Amino acid sequence: LYMSGFGNEFASEDPRCPGSLPEGQNNPQVCPYGLYAEQLSGSAFTCPRSTNKRSWLYRILPSVRHKPFTPMSCGDLTENWNEVEPDPNQLRWKPFNIPKSSEKKVDFISGLHTVCGAGDSKSRNGIAIHMYTCNTSMIDKCFQNADGDFLIVPQQGEILITTEFGKMMVEPNEICVIQQGMRFSVDVFGETRGYILEVFGAHFELPDLGPIGANGLANPRDFQTPVAWYEDRTVATGYTIVNKYQGKLFSCQQDFSPFNVVAWHGNYTPYKYNLENFMVINCVAFDHADPSIFTVLTAKSTRPGVAIADFVIFPPRWGVADHTFRPPYYHRNCMSEFMGLIKGHYEAKEEGFQPGGASLHSIMTPHGPDVDCFEKNSTAVLKPERVAEGTMAFMFESSFSMALCPNH
Repeated sequence: LYMSGFGNEFASEDPRCPGSLPEGQNNPQVCPYGLYAEQLSGSAFTCPRSTNKRSWLYRILPSVRHKPFTPMSCGDLTENWNEVEPDPNQLRWKPFNIPKSSEKKVDFISGLHTVCGAGDSKSRNGIAIHMYTCNTSMIDKCFQNADGDFLIVPQQGEILITTEFGKMMVEPNEICVIQQGMRFSVDVFGETRGYILEVFGAHFELPDLGPIGANGLANPRDFQTPVAWYEDRTVATGYTIVNKYQGKLFSCQQDFSPFNVVAWHGNYTPYKYNLENFMVINCVAFDHADPSIFTVLTAKSTRPGVAIADFVIFPPRWGVADHTFRPPYYHRNCMSEFMGLIKGHYEAKEEGFQPGGASLHSIMTPHGPDVDCFEKNSTAVLKPERVAEGTMAFMFESSFSMALCPNH
Protein backbone atom coordinates (compact mmCIF):
# COMPACT_ATOMS: atom_id res chain seq x y z
CA LEU A 1 0.00 0.00 0.00
CA TYR A 2 1.14 3.51 -0.78
CA MET A 3 0.16 7.13 -0.30
CA SER A 4 0.05 9.43 -3.33
CA GLY A 5 1.90 12.71 -3.78
CA PHE A 6 5.33 14.34 -3.96
CA GLY A 7 6.75 16.09 -0.89
CA ASN A 8 3.41 16.00 0.90
CA GLU A 9 2.84 16.09 4.65
CA PHE A 10 2.01 12.44 5.19
CA ALA A 11 0.79 10.62 8.29
CA SER A 12 0.61 6.85 8.71
CA GLU A 13 0.24 4.28 11.45
CA ASP A 14 0.33 0.50 11.30
CA PRO A 15 -3.29 -0.74 11.61
CA ARG A 16 -2.14 -3.29 14.20
CA CYS A 17 -1.67 -0.36 16.61
CA PRO A 18 -4.57 2.06 16.16
CA GLY A 19 -4.02 5.45 17.79
CA SER A 20 -0.24 5.05 17.83
CA LEU A 21 0.24 8.42 16.11
CA PRO A 22 0.15 11.16 18.79
CA GLU A 23 -2.49 13.81 18.28
CA GLY A 24 -1.82 17.51 18.55
CA GLN A 25 1.91 17.33 19.30
CA ASN A 26 5.12 15.69 18.10
CA ASN A 27 6.88 14.73 21.31
CA PRO A 28 4.45 13.92 24.16
CA GLN A 29 5.75 13.11 27.60
CA VAL A 30 4.47 9.57 27.13
CA CYS A 31 3.80 8.32 23.59
CA PRO A 32 0.97 5.90 22.85
CA TYR A 33 1.94 2.23 23.41
CA GLY A 34 5.09 3.43 25.22
CA LEU A 35 6.79 4.26 21.91
CA TYR A 36 9.80 6.54 21.53
CA ALA A 37 9.50 9.75 19.48
CA GLU A 38 12.43 10.38 17.14
CA GLN A 39 12.82 13.17 14.59
CA LEU A 40 14.64 12.56 11.30
CA SER A 41 15.81 15.88 9.83
CA GLY A 42 16.52 16.14 6.11
CA SER A 43 17.27 19.87 6.20
CA ALA A 44 18.55 22.48 8.59
CA PHE A 45 15.96 23.53 11.17
CA THR A 46 15.87 27.07 9.78
CA CYS A 47 15.41 26.28 6.08
CA PRO A 48 12.45 28.06 4.47
CA ARG A 49 9.20 26.14 4.75
CA SER A 50 9.30 25.29 1.03
CA THR A 51 12.56 23.34 1.51
CA ASN A 52 12.23 22.23 5.13
CA LYS A 53 12.28 18.43 5.36
CA ARG A 54 11.64 16.36 8.49
CA SER A 55 9.62 13.44 9.76
CA TRP A 56 8.68 12.21 13.22
CA LEU A 57 9.02 8.46 13.82
CA TYR A 58 7.36 6.59 16.71
CA ARG A 59 9.36 3.47 17.38
CA ILE A 60 9.52 0.56 19.79
CA LEU A 61 13.17 1.30 20.61
CA PRO A 62 15.21 4.40 19.67
CA SER A 63 17.91 4.27 17.00
CA VAL A 64 20.53 5.45 19.47
CA ARG A 65 20.58 2.02 21.16
CA HIS A 66 23.47 0.48 19.26
CA LYS A 67 27.10 -0.48 19.79
CA PRO A 68 29.92 1.72 18.39
CA PHE A 69 30.51 1.98 14.66
CA THR A 70 33.71 0.40 13.38
CA PRO A 71 35.29 0.64 9.89
CA MET A 72 34.56 -2.13 7.41
CA SER A 73 35.68 -2.98 3.90
CA CYS A 74 34.29 -0.63 1.25
CA GLY A 75 34.70 -3.17 -1.56
CA ASP A 76 34.24 -1.33 -4.86
CA LEU A 77 32.48 1.64 -3.25
CA THR A 78 34.73 4.70 -3.38
CA GLU A 79 35.13 8.45 -3.67
CA ASN A 80 38.73 8.27 -4.85
CA TRP A 81 38.11 10.14 -8.10
CA ASN A 82 41.53 11.84 -7.96
CA GLU A 83 43.44 8.56 -8.17
CA VAL A 84 42.64 8.20 -11.88
CA GLU A 85 44.03 10.43 -14.62
CA PRO A 86 41.34 12.44 -16.45
CA ASP A 87 39.99 10.88 -19.66
CA PRO A 88 37.82 13.09 -21.90
CA ASN A 89 37.12 10.34 -24.43
CA GLN A 90 33.67 8.93 -25.08
CA LEU A 91 33.33 5.91 -22.82
CA ARG A 92 30.98 2.95 -22.98
CA TRP A 93 30.51 -0.09 -20.77
CA LYS A 94 29.05 -3.45 -21.69
CA PRO A 95 26.36 -4.78 -19.31
CA PHE A 96 27.85 -5.08 -15.85
CA ASN A 97 28.29 -8.71 -14.79
CA ILE A 98 25.99 -10.16 -12.16
CA PRO A 99 27.70 -12.75 -9.94
CA LYS A 100 26.19 -16.23 -10.01
CA SER A 101 24.65 -17.23 -6.68
CA SER A 102 26.13 -20.72 -7.13
CA GLU A 103 29.60 -19.16 -7.09
CA LYS A 104 29.26 -16.34 -4.54
CA LYS A 105 26.46 -14.88 -2.45
CA VAL A 106 26.37 -11.11 -3.01
CA ASP A 107 23.82 -8.80 -1.40
CA PHE A 108 22.97 -5.20 -2.27
CA ILE A 109 25.72 -3.65 -0.14
CA SER A 110 28.56 -5.95 -1.23
CA GLY A 111 27.31 -5.60 -4.82
CA LEU A 112 27.79 -1.82 -4.97
CA HIS A 113 30.37 -0.64 -7.52
CA THR A 114 31.20 3.04 -8.00
CA VAL A 115 31.67 3.93 -11.66
CA CYS A 116 32.36 7.66 -11.58
CA GLY A 117 31.66 10.84 -9.67
CA ALA A 118 32.83 14.30 -8.67
CA GLY A 119 32.82 16.60 -5.70
CA ASP A 120 33.06 15.59 -2.09
CA SER A 121 30.68 14.18 0.50
CA LYS A 122 32.55 16.01 3.28
CA SER A 123 31.82 19.39 1.76
CA ARG A 124 28.27 18.22 0.89
CA ASN A 125 28.62 19.08 -2.78
CA GLY A 126 28.85 16.52 -5.53
CA ILE A 127 27.56 13.27 -6.99
CA ALA A 128 28.51 9.62 -7.41
CA ILE A 129 27.20 7.03 -9.85
CA HIS A 130 27.13 3.40 -8.81
CA MET A 131 25.98 0.06 -10.17
CA TYR A 132 24.52 -2.66 -7.98
CA THR A 133 24.78 -6.30 -9.02
CA CYS A 134 23.56 -8.88 -6.52
CA ASN A 135 21.88 -12.24 -6.10
CA THR A 136 21.07 -12.52 -2.39
CA SER A 137 18.78 -10.65 0.00
CA MET A 138 20.16 -8.72 2.96
CA ILE A 139 19.71 -10.80 6.11
CA ASP A 140 19.59 -9.05 9.49
CA LYS A 141 21.36 -6.10 7.90
CA CYS A 142 20.37 -2.63 6.75
CA PHE A 143 22.06 0.29 5.02
CA GLN A 144 22.12 3.98 5.90
CA ASN A 145 23.66 6.67 3.70
CA ALA A 146 24.80 9.63 5.80
CA ASP A 147 26.38 11.24 2.73
CA GLY A 148 23.39 11.85 0.47
CA ASP A 149 20.33 10.63 -1.39
CA PHE A 150 20.15 7.45 -3.49
CA LEU A 151 18.07 7.48 -6.67
CA ILE A 152 17.81 3.78 -7.55
CA VAL A 153 17.01 2.60 -11.09
CA PRO A 154 16.39 -1.18 -11.26
CA GLN A 155 17.33 -2.70 -14.60
CA GLN A 156 17.02 -6.45 -14.01
CA GLY A 157 14.93 -8.00 -11.26
CA GLU A 158 12.50 -6.36 -8.87
CA ILE A 159 13.68 -5.33 -5.43
CA LEU A 160 11.67 -5.28 -2.21
CA ILE A 161 12.91 -2.38 -0.10
CA THR A 162 12.03 -2.38 3.58
CA THR A 163 12.44 1.07 5.14
CA GLU A 164 11.68 2.64 8.48
CA PHE A 165 8.60 4.13 6.81
CA GLY A 166 7.26 0.91 5.27
CA LYS A 167 7.87 -1.36 2.30
CA MET A 168 8.24 -0.61 -1.42
CA MET A 169 8.33 -3.13 -4.26
CA VAL A 170 10.30 -1.52 -7.08
CA GLU A 171 10.41 -3.16 -10.52
CA PRO A 172 12.42 -2.37 -13.66
CA ASN A 173 10.92 0.73 -15.31
CA GLU A 174 10.25 2.14 -11.86
CA ILE A 175 12.60 4.22 -9.74
CA CYS A 176 12.81 4.95 -6.03
CA VAL A 177 14.55 7.55 -3.90
CA ILE A 178 15.95 6.75 -0.45
CA GLN A 179 16.85 10.06 1.11
CA GLN A 180 19.84 10.81 3.31
CA GLY A 181 19.88 8.99 6.63
CA MET A 182 16.97 6.62 5.98
CA ARG A 183 17.68 3.01 6.87
CA PHE A 184 16.66 0.32 4.41
CA SER A 185 17.16 -3.32 3.52
CA VAL A 186 16.92 -4.90 0.06
CA ASP A 187 15.40 -8.29 -0.79
CA VAL A 188 16.03 -9.72 -4.26
CA PHE A 189 14.50 -12.66 -6.11
CA GLY A 190 17.32 -13.78 -8.40
CA GLU A 191 20.12 -12.15 -10.35
CA THR A 192 19.58 -8.42 -9.95
CA ARG A 193 21.16 -5.31 -11.45
CA GLY A 194 20.57 -1.58 -11.49
CA TYR A 195 21.95 1.94 -11.44
CA ILE A 196 22.24 4.45 -8.59
CA LEU A 197 22.63 8.22 -8.71
CA GLU A 198 23.89 9.56 -5.39
CA VAL A 199 23.66 13.28 -4.68
CA PHE A 200 25.50 15.04 -1.84
CA GLY A 201 24.04 18.15 -0.25
CA ALA A 202 20.72 18.47 -2.07
CA HIS A 203 17.45 16.60 -2.36
CA PHE A 204 15.63 15.66 -5.55
CA GLU A 205 12.62 17.73 -6.52
CA LEU A 206 10.30 18.09 -9.47
CA PRO A 207 11.60 20.42 -12.20
CA ASP A 208 9.92 23.78 -12.68
CA LEU A 209 7.49 23.65 -15.61
CA GLY A 210 7.66 27.29 -16.74
CA PRO A 211 5.46 27.94 -19.80
CA ILE A 212 4.46 24.25 -19.88
CA GLY A 213 1.98 25.22 -17.18
CA ALA A 214 0.57 23.40 -14.19
CA ASN A 215 0.53 19.86 -15.63
CA GLY A 216 3.00 17.64 -17.41
CA LEU A 217 6.18 15.57 -17.17
CA ALA A 218 6.22 13.66 -13.85
CA ASN A 219 2.97 14.61 -12.13
CA PRO A 220 3.12 14.80 -8.30
CA ARG A 221 0.13 12.49 -7.80
CA ASP A 222 2.00 9.58 -9.42
CA PHE A 223 4.72 9.41 -6.77
CA GLN A 224 4.10 6.83 -4.06
CA THR A 225 5.21 6.78 -0.43
CA PRO A 226 4.91 3.60 1.67
CA VAL A 227 2.52 3.23 4.60
CA ALA A 228 3.74 2.44 8.10
CA TRP A 229 4.79 -1.16 8.78
CA TYR A 230 6.82 -2.47 11.69
CA GLU A 231 8.36 -5.60 13.10
CA ASP A 232 9.00 -6.11 16.81
CA ARG A 233 11.87 -8.52 16.43
CA THR A 234 14.79 -9.28 18.72
CA VAL A 235 17.95 -10.48 16.95
CA ALA A 236 20.04 -12.31 19.53
CA THR A 237 22.86 -12.94 17.07
CA GLY A 238 23.04 -9.23 16.25
CA TYR A 239 21.50 -6.94 13.64
CA THR A 240 24.06 -5.07 11.50
CA ILE A 241 23.67 -1.39 10.60
CA VAL A 242 25.96 -0.39 7.70
CA ASN A 243 26.58 3.35 7.54
CA LYS A 244 28.10 5.16 4.56
CA TYR A 245 29.86 8.17 6.07
CA GLN A 246 32.35 10.48 4.33
CA GLY A 247 32.66 7.97 1.50
CA LYS A 248 33.61 5.07 3.78
CA LEU A 249 31.60 2.19 5.21
CA PHE A 250 31.16 1.56 8.94
CA SER A 251 29.08 -1.03 10.75
CA CYS A 252 27.59 -1.43 14.19
CA GLN A 253 25.56 -4.05 15.99
CA GLN A 254 22.26 -3.92 17.87
CA ASP A 255 19.96 -6.63 19.15
CA PHE A 256 16.72 -5.53 17.46
CA SER A 257 15.35 -4.77 14.02
CA PRO A 258 15.54 -1.07 13.03
CA PHE A 259 12.22 -1.45 11.21
CA ASN A 260 10.30 -0.95 14.43
CA VAL A 261 8.52 2.29 13.50
CA VAL A 262 4.85 1.82 14.38
CA ALA A 263 3.70 5.25 13.16
CA TRP A 264 5.17 8.33 11.54
CA HIS A 265 4.30 11.70 10.05
CA GLY A 266 6.19 14.30 8.02
CA ASN A 267 7.38 15.25 4.56
CA TYR A 268 10.80 13.55 4.57
CA THR A 269 10.15 10.08 3.21
CA PRO A 270 11.28 7.46 0.71
CA TYR A 271 9.21 7.28 -2.47
CA LYS A 272 8.89 5.50 -5.80
CA TYR A 273 7.66 6.37 -9.29
CA ASN A 274 6.62 4.37 -12.36
CA LEU A 275 8.31 5.79 -15.48
CA GLU A 276 5.31 4.75 -17.61
CA ASN A 277 3.36 7.54 -15.92
CA PHE A 278 5.63 10.24 -17.35
CA MET A 279 3.60 12.66 -19.50
CA VAL A 280 5.84 13.12 -22.53
CA ILE A 281 6.06 16.48 -24.25
CA ASN A 282 7.63 16.63 -27.70
CA CYS A 283 7.99 18.80 -30.79
CA VAL A 284 4.91 18.75 -33.04
CA ALA A 285 6.10 20.96 -35.93
CA PHE A 286 9.83 20.95 -36.71
CA ASP A 287 13.28 20.74 -35.10
CA HIS A 288 14.36 18.87 -32.01
CA ALA A 289 13.52 20.05 -28.49
CA ASP A 290 16.28 19.83 -25.89
CA PRO A 291 16.27 16.69 -23.71
CA SER A 292 15.48 18.79 -20.64
CA ILE A 293 11.81 18.29 -21.58
CA PHE A 294 12.26 14.69 -20.38
CA THR A 295 13.46 15.58 -16.86
CA VAL A 296 11.80 13.49 -14.15
CA LEU A 297 13.66 14.79 -11.09
CA THR A 298 16.34 17.41 -10.46
CA ALA A 299 18.74 18.19 -7.64
CA LYS A 300 19.31 21.92 -7.94
CA SER A 301 22.56 23.76 -7.34
CA THR A 302 22.76 27.28 -5.96
CA ARG A 303 22.93 28.65 -9.52
CA PRO A 304 19.48 29.18 -11.07
CA GLY A 305 18.77 26.68 -13.82
CA VAL A 306 21.93 24.65 -13.21
CA ALA A 307 21.55 21.22 -11.62
CA ILE A 308 23.90 19.23 -9.46
CA ALA A 309 22.17 16.35 -11.23
CA ASP A 310 19.11 15.74 -13.38
CA PHE A 311 17.41 12.40 -13.93
CA VAL A 312 16.19 12.39 -17.55
CA ILE A 313 14.41 9.60 -19.45
CA PHE A 314 13.87 8.85 -23.14
CA PRO A 315 10.51 7.08 -23.11
CA PRO A 316 8.31 5.75 -25.92
CA ARG A 317 6.64 8.66 -27.72
CA TRP A 318 5.40 9.94 -31.06
CA GLY A 319 7.83 11.54 -33.50
CA VAL A 320 6.06 13.89 -35.90
CA ALA A 321 8.53 16.71 -36.69
CA ASP A 322 8.62 17.68 -40.38
CA HIS A 323 11.85 18.17 -42.43
CA THR A 324 13.83 17.39 -39.28
CA PHE A 325 16.59 14.98 -38.27
CA ARG A 326 14.59 13.29 -35.52
CA PRO A 327 17.17 11.31 -33.46
CA PRO A 328 19.23 13.12 -30.82
CA TYR A 329 21.38 15.78 -32.42
CA TYR A 330 25.18 15.95 -32.42
CA HIS A 331 26.23 17.76 -29.29
CA ARG A 332 28.97 19.25 -27.14
CA ASN A 333 27.68 20.00 -23.69
CA CYS A 334 28.83 22.02 -20.66
CA MET A 335 27.31 19.20 -18.56
CA SER A 336 28.45 15.59 -18.03
CA GLU A 337 26.11 12.95 -19.47
CA PHE A 338 25.99 9.42 -18.05
CA MET A 339 23.51 7.19 -19.87
CA GLY A 340 22.01 3.84 -19.00
CA LEU A 341 19.51 1.53 -20.68
CA ILE A 342 16.78 -0.29 -18.76
CA LYS A 343 15.33 -2.14 -21.75
CA GLY A 344 15.11 -2.09 -25.54
CA HIS A 345 17.38 -0.32 -28.04
CA TYR A 346 18.46 3.29 -27.74
CA GLU A 347 17.50 5.09 -30.96
CA ALA A 348 20.85 6.81 -31.54
CA LYS A 349 22.96 3.66 -31.00
CA GLU A 350 20.88 0.57 -31.65
CA GLU A 351 23.70 -1.97 -31.67
CA GLY A 352 26.50 -1.07 -29.25
CA PHE A 353 24.47 0.18 -26.30
CA GLN A 354 22.90 -2.68 -24.34
CA PRO A 355 20.52 -2.94 -21.35
CA GLY A 356 22.55 -2.98 -18.17
CA GLY A 357 25.44 -1.14 -19.83
CA ALA A 358 26.32 2.54 -19.73
CA SER A 359 28.11 5.41 -21.44
CA LEU A 360 29.79 8.59 -20.23
CA HIS A 361 30.17 11.71 -22.33
CA SER A 362 32.31 14.16 -20.43
CA ILE A 363 32.02 17.92 -20.46
CA MET A 364 32.50 19.33 -23.99
CA THR A 365 33.30 15.90 -25.47
CA PRO A 366 31.50 15.54 -28.84
CA HIS A 367 28.85 12.85 -29.06
CA GLY A 368 25.88 11.92 -31.19
CA PRO A 369 24.25 9.27 -33.38
CA ASP A 370 26.35 6.60 -35.05
CA VAL A 371 26.83 6.40 -38.83
CA ASP A 372 24.02 3.93 -39.46
CA CYS A 373 21.56 6.03 -37.49
CA PHE A 374 22.59 9.20 -39.32
CA GLU A 375 22.33 7.71 -42.81
CA LYS A 376 19.04 5.97 -42.10
CA ASN A 377 17.36 9.05 -40.67
CA SER A 378 18.81 11.52 -43.17
CA THR A 379 17.04 9.76 -46.03
CA ALA A 380 13.93 8.47 -44.28
CA VAL A 381 10.48 9.39 -45.54
CA LEU A 382 9.09 11.32 -42.60
CA LYS A 383 5.70 10.36 -41.25
CA PRO A 384 4.21 10.14 -37.76
CA GLU A 385 5.80 7.18 -36.00
CA ARG A 386 6.28 5.70 -32.58
CA VAL A 387 9.80 6.32 -31.27
CA ALA A 388 11.64 4.14 -28.74
CA GLU A 389 8.77 1.63 -28.53
CA GLY A 390 9.63 -0.99 -25.92
CA THR A 391 12.65 1.03 -24.82
CA MET A 392 13.58 3.02 -21.75
CA ALA A 393 16.91 4.81 -21.78
CA PHE A 394 17.86 7.41 -19.19
CA MET A 395 20.52 9.98 -18.41
CA PHE A 396 22.14 11.22 -15.23
CA GLU A 397 23.21 14.72 -16.28
CA SER A 398 25.42 16.83 -14.02
CA SER A 399 27.14 20.19 -13.96
CA PHE A 400 30.10 18.44 -12.31
CA SER A 401 33.01 17.23 -14.41
CA MET A 402 32.91 13.54 -13.56
CA ALA A 403 35.97 11.37 -13.09
CA LEU A 404 36.27 7.61 -13.27
CA CYS A 405 36.95 5.46 -10.23
CA PRO A 406 40.03 3.24 -9.92
CA ASN A 407 38.11 0.00 -10.52
CA HIS A 408 36.63 1.29 -13.81
